[in-house]
Amino acid sequence: MRKAKDPMPHTELARAKINLALHVLGRRPDGYHELDSIVAFAGIADRLTFERADDWSLDIAGPFAAGLGGAPDNLVLKAARGFAQTFADEARYRITLEKHLPVASGIGGGSADAAATLRALRTLSAENIDSGKLSALAASLGADVPVCLVGRSCRMRGIGERIDLLNDLTPMPAVLVNPRREVATAQVFAKLALKPGDKVFAGLEEGADPASCRNDLSPPALAVAPVIGEVIAALQNRAGLRFARMSGSGATCFGIFASTAVAEAAARDIAAAYPGWWVMPTVIG
Repeated sequence: MRKAKDPMPHTELARAKINLALHVLGRRPDGYHELDSIVAFAGIADRLTFERADDWSLDIAGPFAAGLGGAPDNLVLKAARGFAQTFADEARYRITLEKHLPVASGIGGGSADAAATLRALRTLSAENIDSGKLSALAASLGADVPVCLVGRSCRMRGIGERIDLLNDLTPMPAVLVNPRREVATAQVFAKLALKPGDKVFAGLEEGADPASCRNDLSPPALAVAPVIGEVIAALQNRAGLRFARMSGSGATCFGIFASTAVAEAAARDIAAAYPGWWVMPTVIG
């Protein structure tokens, strides 16, 4: 049996996952959708803290805490219990999740939190953790958990299991905008109306500039949440914009800007014009 290291507490960040490009190639015979995506991570993040305890528990705080519950089906607790079972780890923790990212918003959310939990428990373990087993555990928790476990700019293919690091993607000043509208991923994929075996779209070209790519989930997401169109328009109306796009299955959108200064100015303008929206200047890379 493995025991965890002290000292405590330990803090881990769950950075927002941004799909700079997301091409849907079709739907596999097993029903899963085949993807080809350029993924990067933003500076804004949820924050998880781990303190030794007699049993697992999860406390949720932060501006988006109300959108989550601490029930056993929470991905953070699923990841923690899965780690303990997979690696025969006896340690238990009280986990505090400070939720700074909008829920069901296309930027990782629960997947990033689950991946951060696995990273933290790997660090706290007294033993070397087999990376293959850890990756398999991540995949069992959700399609986006493996890429969030890596936490670096990469190209993600298949149903999220094929990950290749991208070392030439430079940090980009950006603004993230969410209209505080939760969007269910399953509903967006259903709107694509692809049948198992359908192959409809082309993948990414090698070395493709994200600005020249697309997000194939944007049209179905717009059908589910038309406000996404307003968010894109708000970004496109700002000076210094390189390109704007929806991330994941929405509703969060991002704008890539020429400099940090113009990104911050755009964020101020959008926040003033749409006070009910979540608007965050950051760096993606």
